[in-house]
Amino acid sequence: MSDLQLDLAILGGGVAGLWLLARLRRQGYRAVLIETDRLGAGQTRYAQGIIHGGTKYALTGKLSEPAKMVAQMPARWRACLAGEGELDLSGAQLLSAHQFLWSTTDITSRLAGFFASKLMRSRMQALDEAAYPPLFRNAAFHGQVYQLDEPVLDVASLLRALAEPHREVILKAEAAAIELQVGTPCRVSLPGLTFTARKLVFAAGQGNQALLEKLHRPGPKMQLRPLQMVALRGGLPKTFAHCLGASITPRVTLTSHQDRQGQTVWYLGGQLAEAGVDREAAAQIAVAEKELAGLFPWHDFSACEWITLPIARAEVQVGGSLPDDVYADEQDHVITVWPTKLALAPVVAERVETRLQQDGIRPGDGPDLVHALDNYPRPDYAPLPWQEEERWS
Repeated sequence: MSDLQLDLAILGGGVAGLWLLARLRRQGYRAVLIETDRLGAGQTRYAQGIIHGGTKYALTGKLSEPAKMVAQMPARWRACLAGEGELDLSGAQLLSAHQFLWSTTDITSRLAGFFASKLMRSRMQALDEAAYPPLFRNAAFHGQVYQLDEPVLDVASLLRALAEPHREVILKAEAAAIELQVGTPCRVSLPGLTFTARKLVFAAGQGNQALLEKLHRPGPKMQLRPLQMVALRGGLPKTFAHCLGASITPRVTLTSHQDRQGQTVWYLGGQLAEAGVDREAAAQIAVAEKELAGLFPWHDFSACEWITLPIARAEVQVGGSLPDDVYADEQDHVITVWPTKLALAPVVAERVETRLQQDGIRPGDGPDLVHALDNYPRPDYAPLPWQEEERWS
């Protein structure tokens, strides 16, 4: 079989790679995506599904350019969820139209909430008690609740909404079986199949390091920032909220999901997850229990089951701190991307498309790819981690 000609080959089937594939194919580019495991199997399935709007940047008292970029994301995603944006994500499940934020009785927390609400008037508003989420409608709660312009999505349904329209060009191949050659054009060889592509895109998260090593490239350098998330289930009300603390990182970020039996699962991130990376699982759970008991003394958590979910966020190396922007840069026909957060996947795709246009690469003509790929293996979808029942035993 002769080589199949592409404009772009994407390696990595998380939200960033899938969004890029969908955007480029909608524009008419000839692109395929190659995944070595299951779609979403890396960082994506551990995401809380929050489309961040930059609230934490407001806690510093100023809105930088990266903060302004993040602030545009909720509206951009909402248009897609309505089927009216750059992609049609109307099939993705919206778990909550808004994320909430609450301050405690601590003076630092209250002041942070007050100043953030003044800086972000259009995207953050204080609620009357009658409009509080159910968990906070208790006489023992003495803080303030704000509504944020941050929708929360079910990540599994998001993956399907992105991938299903393009399943014919999403392929599975073992990592060791993928051979890469960079040039004009680039070549991607899979068992029984070879592509020539004008560009390669590495969108594999932590897997980008191994792809770069295949090409004997020392960079771009990747850093891993670990978290130890906590999940619990058992008689919990659905809640989607950040707890304000003394820093720009929330004390706890709480989202609600479902296990395989339909029980509500709380998934906890924020400072709790960042500070818990060096703790044993039992110690992290003990800290989480104490934190929730202190924040919600009116709720009984004694019957809950608890697990920890350690993850490592992969990003371009910037001295160990969180990058302010997405990374999408090219070295000799290879574009390496890291979105830094799920909400910024559209920006990654936009940057890659801009790079193609700057290099004079327009949607290409050529023979239909679909029939040539008919019998090639396709990746399954990765389950969400709290739906893997063996984790709870």
